[in-house]
Amino acid sequence: MAQRKRYGGQFKARVAIEAIAGPKTVNQISAEHGVHPTQITKWK
Repeated sequence: MAQRKRYGGQFKARVAIEAIAGPKTVNQISAEHGVHPTQITKWK
């Protein structure tokens, strides 16, 4: 069984800010950072 990934607060904040302010779509950001798009939306 696979282990869950754990992300630190700084990483979450950086990705969420990028999703809010950046010109990239959530899908582009998720591909860049290896995080599911739904997770990024929850962090926003």
